[in-house]
Amino acid sequence: MYLKKIKKLAANQNLVIVGDKKTKLAKTISDQVASFFKDFVKGEKDSDFLKTPECYYFFVKSADNNEKMRVAGATIRKQLPKEVEEISILGDTEKLIFVAEGIALANYQFLRYFNDADKKANKLHTIFLQEDVDSDHIESMNNTIKAVLWARDMVNEPVSYLTAAKLSDEIELLSKEAPISVEIFHKAKIEALKMGGLLAVNKGSIDPPTFTVVEYKPKKAINKKPIVLVGKGVVYDTGGLSLKPTKGSMDAMKCDMGGAACVTGAIYAAALNKLNVYVIALIPATDNRPGGNAYTPGDVITMYDGTTVEVLNTDAEGRMILADALAYSKKYDPELVIDAATLTGAAVAAIGTKASCIMGNASEKVFSQLDKAGNEEHERVVRLPFWDEYYEDVKSKIADLKNIGGPYAGMITAGKFLEHFVKSPYVHIDIAGPAWLDSEENYKGVGGTGVGVRLLFNFLKNYK
Repeated sequence: MYLKKIKKLAANQNLVIVGDKKTKLAKTISDQVASFFKDFVKGEKDSDFLKTPECYYFFVKSADNNEKMRVAGATIRKQLPKEVEEISILGDTEKLIFVAEGIALANYQFLRYFNDADKKANKLHTIFLQEDVDSDHIESMNNTIKAVLWARDMVNEPVSYLTAAKLSDEIELLSKEAPISVEIFHKAKIEALKMGGLLAVNKGSIDPPTFTVVEYKPKKAINKKPIVLVGKGVVYDTGGLSLKPTKGSMDAMKCDMGGAACVTGAIYAAALNKLNVYVIALIPATDNRPGGNAYTPGDVITMYDGTTVEVLNTDAEGRMILADALAYSKKYDPELVIDAATLTGAAVAAIGTKASCIMGNASEKVFSQLDKAGNEEHERVVRLPFWDEYYEDVKSKIADLKNIGGPYAGMITAGKFLEHFVKSPYVHIDIAGPAWLDSEENYKGVGGTGVGVRLLFNFLKNYK
């Protein structure tokens, strides 16, 4: 699936027209369609469609809200027969590309494990846009969509395929297309580095952990010190010995590496689009199982930076592996560290699936830019308080820290736990709510949403 400029508008082709009363239609548009469009823009509907024996025509009113355009695109994809291979979009130059984005994202399917995948598959592969759409915008949109769909694929893959080692391999494959370097630390190197949190979580698994470093360093980067992105890569989470109750809580836990998919997708998009921003991504990865030598509640773990952590719940494993990666980020002397993680049920309970929780000690400018990026991409963030008093809740009586706080504000106490390991300005994004959807939601579909890729790419693109 990709967007490209139209070369010649043929008669009787599937067409989307975006505009209002001022929109002038191409001369090749039939009188019937032109008349229908004129009546449509005078009416109250925001969208409509006309079916002729030869093709489909879709009509969308221009709106200041780009998200309405994306959702309109998702509606078009739903109405379009799966056999259709191409569609063209004309009209409002500033808005039609967002309709195209909605169609492209809604066209995504994860069909790898169906025997009849060919029959189920949407055949749409090209969206043609009228000639005056900016070419750079088209290229950027194509690259970003590609990164989002990659992230969705990773989240949707079961652990029977996507082990920690396989996730690292999939990330390494991206370097064949994008100007990034990828280094993978295997278990021996992780042991040599004494990454106690990652090793502890991995103790119950028969599959080894990995730690992947992705670097994108353009020659004319605007920042000498990198922005470091850290992504939680728990490829499957049973809860460990603090086993999750089975019904409805473990079924989708292949999504627990959504943070890893998010930050990798973001650096992939940044590299494909040749942003002038120096970025590094760190991805600690393992599954969390209650195997023979699994770490236990009551254990005290020594982390990469020497901090001792009392384990009170093995299902609070994400912060254990993130802590090592956040401490490791000090090596790069970053000017900003951002992590993304499907970290807490508390985040979902607080704000649901419509936004991510965000917190940290970075500058107000950084938070303002993230908020703006979230609103522009409709991957919104809700900033939570990050007062030092919350840190008191993760202090242990027998070690430096404990890996869970009290019964309240779990998403914030988790953030304060993680902050301890970061020496640079820091932002924590808990994407637990929007990273996975059990039912279809416009262009986000069902399953892995790839949330955070467009948010972070937009942030990096406008970073100053």
